[in-house]
Amino acid sequence: MAYEFEGKTIETDANGYLTDVNDWSEGLAKVIADQEGVELTEKHWDLINYLRDEYINNAGNQPNTRNIVKAMSSKWGEKIGQKDIYDLFPKDPSKQGGRIGGLPETRRKGGY
Repeated sequence: MAYEFEGKTIETDANGYLTDVNDWSEGLAKVIADQEGVELTEKHWDLINYLRDEYINNAGNQPNTRNIVKAMSSKWGEKIGQKDIYDLFPKDPSKQGGRIGGLPETRRKGGY
């Protein structure tokens, strides 16, 4: 599978994750989100940017749902639960959010 975006072919693995994180852009994220049936809001972008920052600036860290909930609760200044994160990315926040964010597929199991 690959994405045709702005005149370039962006390669992915068999599950739709980009093979090179440097190919990612916000425009491409919107294309991927459309195909996933996700309409990106400011909260989606907060989560995507958090996942990208953790991966790129923290030695490839890919946070689990529990850590995502803690980080987004802090960022948004309100106590949220796992359901709130799954409302944004129903196919698993770390996996679907990571795919839209241009990150490689996480090999860890989801949840806590």
